[in-house]
Amino acid sequence: MKIIDGIENLKEGLPYPVLTLGNFDGVHLGHQAIFRMLIECARSNGGTSVVFTFVPHPLRVIAPERAPKLLTTYKEKIGLIKGFGIDVIICANFTKEFANVSAEDFVTDVLYKTLGVKEIFIGSNYLFGKGRRGSPALLKEMGVKYGFAVNVIEEVKINNLIPSSSGIRSLIARGKVDEAAVLLGRLYSIEGIVIEGARRGKKVLNIPTANLLTANELLPKDGVYAVLAEIDGKKYGGATNIGFNPTFEDKKFSFETHILDFDRELLGKTLRVSFIRRIRDEIKFSGPEDLARQMTKDITAIRSIVKDYLH
Repeated sequence: MKIIDGIENLKEGLPYPVLTLGNFDGVHLGHQAIFRMLIECARSNGGTSVVFTFVPHPLRVIAPERAPKLLTTYKEKIGLIKGFGIDVIICANFTKEFANVSAEDFVTDVLYKTLGVKEIFIGSNYLFGKGRRGSPALLKEMGVKYGFAVNVIEEVKINNLIPSSSGIRSLIARGKVDEAAVLLGRLYSIEGIVIEGARRGKKVLNIPTANLLTANELLPKDGVYAVLAEIDGKKYGGATNIGFNPTFEDKKFSFETHILDFDRELLGKTLRVSFIRRIRDEIKFSGPEDLARQMTKDITAIRSIVKDYLH
C-alpha cells in the first residue's frame, strides 16, 4: 500500500484508478462497505483502489469552533484503512485555499486531470467543494463529460441504525460504548503512554492502576468501564476509570486502568484500551476503604464480562 501526503506528491499515473473520497473518521461499517466495493471493482478491472481523504478535518479550517472531537487519530485512521487492503491513500492538505476550490474545479483539476479517475464510489449524502456544493448528482453529470462512472452507495443500516461518525461520537460521549461498537464493527479504542499518576492505586487501595496520556480527542463519558488492555501485543481484561476521582477531591482529570492478572512495570509503555461496556458512574465514597470495596466488586463483575473477549 502507498500513502501519498499531498496531491502534489502524486508523481505517476495509477492504473485504472477507482476512488472514494471523504474524511472517514472512525472508519465505521458504512465506510467499510464502500471500501469493499471499491477493492472489488479495482481488482476486477486490474486497477488501483484509491481512498482520497483530508488532513486536517475540513471543519478545523472552515469553522474551528464547530470542529468535532475525532474518533480516530490520523495515524489510527490510516492504519485502519490500510488494513482493508486499499492500494493507495491520498491525504490532501486541507487549507483555506483548498476550501475555496469549487466542486467543479476539484473534479476537473484533481479527479480528472491529476488522477485520471475511472470510477468513483460515494455515499448518497456526501457533499464536497466550496460551500459543500458538490454532490453525487454533480459527480454523475461531470462523469458523463469526462468519461468516469459514479456509483452512489445507499446508506448501510445496522439494527435499523445508519452508521455515521457524528452519531458514533454522540454515543461515546454518552458512555454508550457497546452501542458504538456495533456501528464501528469493533470496540472503540484509545492508545497512549503510561505516565506517573497520584500513586494511590497500589499504595492506598492495593489495586494498581496505569495512568494514560493519549492524543485521542474523544474520551467516553466519566465513569467505570470494562475494557481490554493491550500491552506488547497481548490482551488482558481491565477496569478503566475516567474522571476526577471525587473520593479524593481531585481537580485533575485522570484516565486510569487496572489490568487484571498483570503485575509488571508499565511506566513509559504504550497501552491500548478498548471499551466493552460502561459499568457505573464515578461516585464519591466516604473514604478509600469504601472505594476499594466497590472497586473489588467492579473487578469481579468485569472479569465475567471480559472473558468472552480474551479467546
